[in-house]
Amino acid sequence: MAQKDYYEVLGLEKGASDGDIKKAFRKLALKYHPDRNPNDKKAEEKFKEINEAYQVLSDPQKKAQYDQFGTTDFNGGGDAGFGGFGGFDFSDMGGFGDIFDSFFGGGGGFGSSSRRRNAPQKGADLEYTLNLTFEEAVFGVEKEINIARNEKCEACGGTGAKKGTHPHTCDKCGGTGQMRTQRNTPLGSFVSMSTCDKCGGRGTIIKDPCPECRGKGAVRKHRKIKVKVPAGVDNGNIIPLRGQGESGKNGGQSGDLYVNIRVSPHSKFKRKGFDIYTDTHISFGKASLGTSLKVATIDGDVKYDVPSGTQSGTVFRLKGKGVPRVNGHGRGDQYVNVIVDVPKDLNEKQREAIIMLMEASGEVPAGESGKKSIFDKLKHHH
Repeated sequence: MAQKDYYEVLGLEKGASDGDIKKAFRKLALKYHPDRNPNDKKAEEKFKEINEAYQVLSDPQKKAQYDQFGTTDFNGGGDAGFGGFGGFDFSDMGGFGDIFDSFFGGGGGFGSSSRRRNAPQKGADLEYTLNLTFEEAVFGVEKEINIARNEKCEACGGTGAKKGTHPHTCDKCGGTGQMRTQRNTPLGSFVSMSTCDKCGGRGTIIKDPCPECRGKGAVRKHRKIKVKVPAGVDNGNIIPLRGQGESGKNGGQSGDLYVNIRVSPHSKFKRKGFDIYTDTHISFGKASLGTSLKVATIDGDVKYDVPSGTQSGTVFRLKGKGVPRVNGHGRGDQYVNVIVDVPKDLNEKQREAIIMLMEASGEVPAGESGKKSIFDKLKHHH
């Protein structure tokens, strides 16, 4: 490392500002951190290099000496006298440790300050599955649901300590909730963090626990919550209820409640987006001559005139008879699929009538013999 250019290691030009140096270091430290590159020796060496470079360039005196003399051997030793990357404590960087907390969960070998540990924490989010009928989802509905959640204990105000008392800072970890251990290796001095065994990582010790919550600061409560379901929701939609989750810690805001919508299928209607699809059956005669149909919609029955000669599989549209658009304007449409029913188990008169139709259409030779011939075949088939 003694022969390498510290600016080059951080991807900078000589004379870079303090802000550029810190920004470059943050980016590279996150990329090559050992927790993100397990069992990767190259990443480990790279992390050591960028850490060593930062320790020099972030120190005004060392940076000035390096810029003037271009050397890393400030103490007459080959390792620059900085103890390797393990000896660097990110908790002392005035908020820089927060970045690592977000990536590595706050332990990961870095020192977590008591300020971070005791900072307000948002409560946990909750989920609830709400079952609706087809009509409830289409037109909207107000439902009352029952949930169980952890709420701040009113008896102790969420401190966990008996009323009139207060939690005390842990004397073993100093309120950080973690114990710092330094280990010297050929690569340098490594610093590891472990949960304090005296306070269990809380940073405080409660001598007189609250009898209501037993020192937890929260109690389990069952609550009834009203949910306003807007018209047009569909299966799989999620309704967020802000602040209806579990209580936060250290004055943090409550979590959210996410209501998952499940819609039961309908016997007549099928939904695709905001459109509705249905089938309607008509007889062969009505399809041939045309007729006026009574079609079921989600608003009730409506009349629709089917023209003569309508074929099975014809689809007609009822504009605006679909599902209301959630938080929008207008509605979808309803599409009606016509199914022409072919008659079964014909009686003699029906058979004769069909034969006459076939004769008129030129499908059967005219005359008694032809009529008898086809009639006999149909009768035999029956």
